[in-house]
Amino acid sequence: MDKEKMAEELNRLVDIMEVLRGPNGCPWDKKQNYNSLEPYIIEEAYEVVEALQREDITALKEELGDLLLQVIFQAQIGKERDDFTLIDVLEGINNKLIRRHPHVFQEKKLSSANEVKHLWEEIKKEEKIESGKRKESILDDVSQAQTALNQADELQKKAAEVGFDWSDIKDVVCKIEEELGEVTAAIEENDKTAISEEIGDLLFAVVNLARFSHVNSELALLKTILKFKDRFRYIEERVKDKGAVLEKLALDELDEYWEEAKHKLSYNKEDY
Repeated sequence: MDKEKMAEELNRLVDIMEVLRGPNGCPWDKKQNYNSLEPYIIEEAYEVVEALQREDITALKEELGDLLLQVIFQAQIGKERDDFTLIDVLEGINNKLIRRHPHVFQEKKLSSANEVKHLWEEIKKEEKIESGKRKESILDDVSQAQTALNQADELQKKAAEVGFDWSDIKDVVCKIEEELGEVTAAIEENDKTAISEEIGDLLFAVVNLARFSHVNSELALLKTILKFKDRFRYIEERVKDKGAVLEKLALDELDEYWEEAKHKLSYNKEDY
């Protein structure tokens, strides 16, 4: 790796951002603040994940650049406000990585991934105590800024750490069936509030099933969304080739094209 070139390009990106935010810079860039950039950070992160799922290395390279831009953007705002600089960000993560890996950078020896995870959690707890960040619940560590699926997964894992968990995956499946029955009952009663609540319970139970199966529910759903998009595009192309109008075709015709797409578009069986 050419570290000189890497440092040169990183400095160039920092300089470009300073110009964009400067007196003669871009009006849009200049008006942004920490919070206004939140949706772009999330969007760029998901585009990185999409590139990974599509195994598109060219797109991955580009999307990682877009995500890095968001880090530089936030750091530039921090510098302008005298809150922090990019150096502070880099120094902070470097120190954290070294501190949380004593088995690599110090003499401490660990023999398994589980031991590493346990040590990591212990160090995090010590850091919070030292910083004065005390928590009232073990669930306080779960960020509410992430997606609901990720929150559900992390909450369940935290509860499981103290024994609040199902003992058998069959119990989880039974719980899903129970929740589905309650959704059906709410629909039959046409109780909109109950329908919303019961669907939430059903989704939470499905996340539990994914967790028990060692599947990340967020990534699993994202893969299904990509699969749906690809298959629907196939339908659109077939309809266009036929000279027909999508909105005017019967559902059974669209279903035929959908079945074609399922057979013609290949996916990794481990993923789907």
